[in-house]
Amino acid sequence: MSPGRPTSSHWGPLRARVEDGELTVDPHELDPHPSSLLRNMGTANGHPARIRHPMVRRGWLENGAGPSSARGHDEFVRVDWSELTALLAAELDRVIDLHGNAAIFGGSYGWGSAGRFHHPQSQVHRFLNTIGGYARSVNTYSTGASSVLLPHVLGHDVDAIHGLTGWSVLAEHTTMIVAFGGLPAKNLKVAPGGITRHRGAAALGRIIDDGTTVVAVTPSRADCPAGPDVRWCPINPGTDVAMMLALAWVLVTGHLHDIEFLRTRCAGYEQLEAYLLGAEDGVPKTPEWAEGITGVAAAEIHTLALQMAANRTFVSVTWSLQRARYGEQPPWTAIALAAVLGQIGMPGGGFGHGYGSMGDVGLPQRRNPLPTLPQGHNPVDAFIPVARVADMLLNPGARFEYDGGVHRYPDARLVYWCGGNPFHHHQHIGRLRRALAMPDTVVVHEPFWTATARHADIVVPSATSFERSDIGASRNDPCLVAMHQVCDPPGEARTDYETFSELAAAMGVRSAFTEDGSERDWLRRIYERWRGEVAGQKADPPPFDEFWSAGHTELPDAPDDQVMLRDFAHDPDAFRLSTPSGRIELSSETIRSFGYDDCPGHPTWLLPDAGPSEEYPLTLLASQPAHRLHSQLDMCPASQETKVGGREPVLMHPEDATPRDIASGGLVVISSAQGSCLAGAVLTRDIKKGCVQLSTGAWYDPLDPSDPDSPCGHGNVNTLTADRGTSRLAQGCTGQLVSVDVRAHRGPVPPVRAHIPPRGAAPSPSP
Repeated sequence: MSPGRPTSSHWGPLRARVEDGELTVDPHELDPHPSSLLRNMGTANGHPARIRHPMVRRGWLENGAGPSSARGHDEFVRVDWSELTALLAAELDRVIDLHGNAAIFGGSYGWGSAGRFHHPQSQVHRFLNTIGGYARSVNTYSTGASSVLLPHVLGHDVDAIHGLTGWSVLAEHTTMIVAFGGLPAKNLKVAPGGITRHRGAAALGRIIDDGTTVVAVTPSRADCPAGPDVRWCPINPGTDVAMMLALAWVLVTGHLHDIEFLRTRCAGYEQLEAYLLGAEDGVPKTPEWAEGITGVAAAEIHTLALQMAANRTFVSVTWSLQRARYGEQPPWTAIALAAVLGQIGMPGGGFGHGYGSMGDVGLPQRRNPLPTLPQGHNPVDAFIPVARVADMLLNPGARFEYDGGVHRYPDARLVYWCGGNPFHHHQHIGRLRRALAMPDTVVVHEPFWTATARHADIVVPSATSFERSDIGASRNDPCLVAMHQVCDPPGEARTDYETFSELAAAMGVRSAFTEDGSERDWLRRIYERWRGEVAGQKADPPPFDEFWSAGHTELPDAPDDQVMLRDFAHDPDAFRLSTPSGRIELSSETIRSFGYDDCPGHPTWLLPDAGPSEEYPLTLLASQPAHRLHSQLDMCPASQETKVGGREPVLMHPEDATPRDIASGGLVVISSAQGSCLAGAVLTRDIKKGCVQLSTGAWYDPLDPSDPDSPCGHGNVNTLTADRGTSRLAQGCTGQLVSVDVRAHRGPVPPVRAHIPPRGAAPSPSP
């Protein structure tokens, strides 16, 4: 039997082959712990949800461009490639001529491909820059608050988001990890571009087996790693900041804080201490104060603070905690807590962000560049924070604040989406649907009939990674994988590069876009450019042809003894940070000068403005799924096997379920102030009472496709979440928490139609 051709994915490397018309996927021999999510890939390419032909929404085709509430429930018409190219080129020309390039929004949030050349976001941005530019988005849904806040606190040169202390350092030196948000091992399976060798979960297991105490502060036991020295500390959702402040209060009032570190390595401690002791607002941040907010006993908080002072303690915060209202506060407060301990810069101590949030966090930080497709120059200044896309479409020209500046939303007449699925990432789907009704034209490149494709006017069928050649690479991974094409695209689907090449030709800029290169030419170019960039860095990759024949190449291992801010902590005069003070800013005069009441000048407990109520008494945690990446391949086995009654499972405490007459396996209705959805109930004591947990990524399936407020019959959590920024500082995503109620579903059970193509787009038989 053939071992299969090498290729890669966000889940890691693999081998694939076609036998008797069936695509078979096997783990790659490089990976000792391959991800179980590889099982989702084999059946995807031939699934009925594949988009096989160019399609145009009937209303747009017959009536022309313009706002339309028919998006999402209109039928589609199949066209040939020449017609689609002509229609799209003419519409781009029209929008540019009438409104300028700032009227084109090139959203295209990432995760479309592990390959560096066929990376959809790079392809569309290169094309749009070739025709004059586009309005863009900045930051990510995953780290939107932290990516704006942390440069103010630690400086622009410290990439604290991706874990600057290695797992091996924690294993050798750390005796206690206090993990706010837990350390969910499920997220260690994936990283953008993939992980050649999955080592994170094994490293975490070794840390625990060697006796390190882990205190997982989270409402869900599922976020706790397994082990005898792992303690689950159930906390009320969204209250971590109050607990951190109380821990710091115990340390300060007990004279267990490191005065020398706070004086010489930090700026603004005096303001922070005044806040902790209540001199600023009259409220000392005592454990008793925190108990009433967090639900964690005051005695437990007091004891934990003493244990942290007696150990080499690593304070960890998952990315999930900053995906909520006032999301800037958890990472800032955790840095302050670690600074009070005085262990920042010590091996195994200090602060970490993103451990348990992504598979490459905690791996040795590599400084080598990646082979990438040059995107060119974008002359358009207009931008939005990525989580404000619905605001932009609903309020063109409106004022918004961001990181100390005042800006205006662009008037987006054409939305061009190539890679990514806003119906997974974005909050309050009913509002998003109203927003997507506003532009003149929505263009989507997609391999599958996701909700994003269903809401497009022009649908471009894209090839998957099995149907093209590429180079797989990740920011922290030492290995480049030759992604060999395994099979041909079905029907008339083709690569985005082919589509943009033809579109560029129709608009008179083909040579500028392609530089007269084929796919193989570009793979060779970006590889050889990368090869030259890493030469001399103790690396000597082979020429392209040798790399391609071998199937992969590896760089030397990076040092695995990295510690965040070790040099700075050792000598803050020689290694000043790029903050205004040159130190860790526990209080930021820059942020204070912005005058934001939703993000003051130092870490602050801010009472959530939408907590549990009589109508919505439960708090829902919108977690990352364990059995797929985001919403990708939701129709495939690893994801489908977790469904309950065909719906996304919702975890619920039995004591919350009993008075609602909800049984495990039963169908329930989850409702919030924003909308509602159906889900399958799973009763467990591994979720804190008063909380429910529903993973993101179930494909949106409105019971009435013509109604933006229709319940989702499949369990898409973003029918429930609120679309509001973290604060005026970062305007990040707040999709982690929402107040809900849950009740048993009564009446007929609707079918699940999420993975069935829309009208006019019934699949043709596979060749």
